[in-house]
Amino acid sequence: MKNKYFPALLIGITLSACTHQAFKPIARPNPWKDDYTDISKMENYRQWGVYNVHDPAIQKFGDTCYMYSTDAIFAENRKEAREKGVPLGFVQMRKSTDLVQWDFVGWAFPEIPEEAVKWVRDNADGKGATNIWAPYIVHYKDVYRLYFCVSAFGKKSSYIGLAESSSPTGPWTQKGCVIKTNDRTPMNAIDPTIIQDVENGQWWMLYGSYFGGLYGVQLDPETGFTMQEDDRGHLVARRANYRKDNLEAPEIIYNPVFQKYYLFTSYDPLMTTYNIRAGRSDRPEGPFEDFFGKNLSDTTNNFPILTSAYRFDNHPGWAGVGHCGVVQTDSNQYFMVHQGRLSPRNALMVLHLRQIFFTPDGWPVVSPERYAATKPVKFKIADLEGTWEIIRILEPLHERNLEAGQVLWGEGELQKNECNSSILYRFLSNGVIENSGKWNFSPENRFLQLEINHETIDNLIVFAGQDWENQTETILFTGLDSRGRSVWGKRVQ
Repeated sequence: MKNKYFPALLIGITLSACTHQAFKPIARPNPWKDDYTDISKMENYRQWGVYNVHDPAIQKFGDTCYMYSTDAIFAENRKEAREKGVPLGFVQMRKSTDLVQWDFVGWAFPEIPEEAVKWVRDNADGKGATNIWAPYIVHYKDVYRLYFCVSAFGKKSSYIGLAESSSPTGPWTQKGCVIKTNDRTPMNAIDPTIIQDVENGQWWMLYGSYFGGLYGVQLDPETGFTMQEDDRGHLVARRANYRKDNLEAPEIIYNPVFQKYYLFTSYDPLMTTYNIRAGRSDRPEGPFEDFFGKNLSDTTNNFPILTSAYRFDNHPGWAGVGHCGVVQTDSNQYFMVHQGRLSPRNALMVLHLRQIFFTPDGWPVVSPERYAATKPVKFKIADLEGTWEIIRILEPLHERNLEAGQVLWGEGELQKNECNSSILYRFLSNGVIENSGKWNFSPENRFLQLEINHETIDNLIVFAGQDWENQTETILFTGLDSRGRSVWGKRVQ
């Protein structure tokens, strides 16, 4: 297959050329369990390496990845924390050298900055400013800059602040307000993400939410604040009914192979059908286009869709799989982090870290399974014979009674048919999918083609990974169909 973008397929698939043995599935325990209720009490906070993760942001500094997240805690009890000497604070910090085992470092701030509390409550009838949301970190020269958000739920009374340190884990010095909004502004100052223009060195921050959409504003790299005082930027992305159809959590990266900036966003209510979409642009400030060439700033729901609520066999499933951060490693591999809420109650928040791949035409897709540092394998055609679980990642189908783009309390569980569940298919040795269609695998470029129920799906990317539901190393694939919906698969025993 000839394609000018073919070298990009090595991003995330540097795995295969180094080994040549035939694939043999082996039992392998998962790095951690999904239900952490037994260590959810406050005094167990040192064991929260992958637990209580919400709105994560991730960066690699040196040989270590650092992650920062909203201070959301299952079974939070601040009175109990004080009694037991837990140094509870705001903005959780973690670190890892292998992306699998994570150490809980602690909290960045001992309190919410007074300036932020005053702004939010003065503009929200005395409400809000009880937590710090959606942090984001950048490194400039010898300074680490931690951006963070203080807000009131369901209102545009919000504040993006900046703290600095000489270390990625602090201590942090508050520097002041970057952007603040209220009911008189069209945008909402939450969820920042920052990137540098590779051509001219300009710094851009994208931010926003269901209130008015996502905005982009230029920053001064020397100060970390907006280039122009009180500048709130320009519109980048929005949805039609912004009060009900949630849009939030921008994350922007640059891929040098495709020479594109990729904007990841999250749709819909965070506890249930939260899902991640993507757009791309030639410039960090946009305009961004989706899978069908539509501008993200119009009122069309955009594709591709990368994640949504899902369930493989032998597991209760996951909801709330959104609000992502993305990191690029030294080996030019990309990984996405986001929360996953363990069904059916959707209250436990577990870190999901997935490898990102890029299709031949330059669209990101993610692994159907969480990363577990599985060794690379070069697969043969015969390795793919057998039974597969395949999931089609579709956009939510049901209308919900929402407030400010989020599910109301008491509606935190998935409704019937809201979860994308797997279907079993059997790949026969003659290239037939039993009772369904055909399959064809090219070991040279690691692409799988499926014809299922008269629909052809090309360029599915095949790789080795952990079967978390069955605690076994197996074969996985990921890709997009012609409608921009993700297609996930794993071979099972």
